[in-house]
Amino acid sequence: MKSICVYCGSNAGSKPAYSERAIALGTRLAKENLTLVYGGGNVGLMGIVADAALAAGGEVVGVIPQQLVDWEVAHRGVTKLEIVGSMHERKARMFDLADAFVALPGGFGTLDEMFEMLTWRQLGLGDKPCAFLDVDGFYAPLIAMMDRMVDERFLHEDQRRDLWHGDNLDALFAWLRDYAPARANKWLDEKRRSQLR
Repeated sequence: MKSICVYCGSNAGSKPAYSERAIALGTRLAKENLTLVYGGGNVGLMGIVADAALAAGGEVVGVIPQQLVDWEVAHRGVTKLEIVGSMHERKARMFDLADAFVALPGGFGTLDEMFEMLTWRQLGLGDKPCAFLDVDGFYAPLIAMMDRMVDERFLHEDQRRDLWHGDNLDALFAWLRDYAPARANKWLDEKRRSQLR
């Protein structure tokens, strides 16, 4: 593993703990000699995690669409800033650059990016690990929703277990390094799927 993509809020959130965890993650990535790939912004948790990695001597690659550059939120101090034409291009490029994906707290964009990676993995378009780094139980309701998806037979339990969720950086990095993707079939009812062919 050489690089980790971090998805996170373009706002800093209501609690100092969010910024503290972003700093800890950025610093840890640099100390592990892992390149930080992120959305290229200089605002919110995005700017905080990037600044922390840079301050610790790490390499940071930002990928940002032109629209956000026009809004003057591009981080001009990162190791490399790639400007792309759209959000779709941004997600595809970040996928190409990263070996794993970690979500800090964030809003719609953070969830959109992470769930697209989970969907791609589910469909066999990639096998890179995905993890939610929690802060003060921020992601607990979302994880509970995923468990309900399993209970209601919209998600295979092995694919749910294939996603890491927790608040401990040591546990996160150990899981990322030892990751082996689940090989579960997306279709829960194989008999029914064969009838639809």
